[in-house]
Amino acid sequence: MTEKSELRESHLRSVLKGVTWRIIATSTTVAIAYFITGEIGDALKIGAIEFVGKVFIYYLHERLWQMVPRGRIRSIVKKV
Repeated sequence: MTEKSELRESHLRSVLKGVTWRIIATSTTVAIAYFITGEIGDALKIGAIEFVGKVFIYYLHERLWQMVPRGRIRSIVKKV
């Protein structure tokens, strides 16, 4: 195994990091919504909407980045 490949994360690790981050972020949203509304049911509904919405938004974000050719950002930064 080369040194460069040792620095790369596995796909499974990336997925697990993404899932655990969504759990943390959504739990925070639920806690804030409960603090504001005082209703656990409403807080959970808000959290569920936030979870699904942000997964969809993240997917769109990733697909948009796929349209940017690799190395394009570096070439723009080097010109500045």
